[in-house]
Amino acid sequence: MNTIPSQLNAVRGAFSSFEACRNTQKGPVVILASGASAKHFPMEEFAHLPVIAMNGSISLTASCGVKPFFYVCTDKGFRKQQPALFAQAVRDSQRLALWPEQFATADVPSGTQCYPLRKAEIPGLFDSLRGRGENHVCNRALWSKRARSIAFSKDLSSGFYDARTVAYVALQLAYHLGFEQVFLVGVDLDQSVGRFYEHEGAAGERSPCGLDLHWDSRILPSLTLMARQVVNEHFRVYNLSATSRIPPTVIPKIDLAEARRIAA
Repeated sequence: MNTIPSQLNAVRGAFSSFEACRNTQKGPVVILASGASAKHFPMEEFAHLPVIAMNGSISLTASCGVKPFFYVCTDKGFRKQQPALFAQAVRDSQRLALWPEQFATADVPSGTQCYPLRKAEIPGLFDSLRGRGENHVCNRALWSKRARSIAFSKDLSSGFYDARTVAYVALQLAYHLGFEQVFLVGVDLDQSVGRFYEHEGAAGERSPCGLDLHWDSRILPSLTLMARQVVNEHFRVYNLSATSRIPPTVIPKIDLAEARRIAA
């Protein structure tokens, strides 16, 4: 079970409740990832939409003067590898979703809402057989504990399910908040191309990447589960990356013209 470390007792009272922000939003939201295609997205044109930024994608919002509605980081090593970008995210974002221990040493501005992340408990066999409940979608009738961990949380107050990509956490957050249309930007999931903010001469270290390692075992199965059992007329997901690895049969690809129509 995930617990808040004892050294955080002094800041526990500053944490915001995921339950309090559940189903408080509506309409479209941009999930901004770090794939190479994100560089070609006209962020300033969609600046009126809420943005969920992740890891190094914060550099794009900063260049357009956009303050992310939420910033999510599940990589505990990211702060060390990209200290300037992490500090920028903490400084510029309206809301932060980080591991509890990350808040203990972060210089969070007053007024920023801080939400402590934790993983959801993997469903037991009988939970899986009968479904985990309306707030958790998981594979059913599977004897493997690892297979049962392919799941989607509709309520982050009880934790999120990990698919080895922070974009999947952001998708669960978008659902939790109540957004109805999700635009995936820069969710290329192409390890061979890398992240747009990592290049020769750039500040910081390159973060480890396990996209190829986890693509078949966790990433694609998780996205497929979401597409089949979560996406509906009240929660639609669109992929704006023409080079994304995600099959269009799982998440449909749209162009900017269609995105503008939906956003309007």
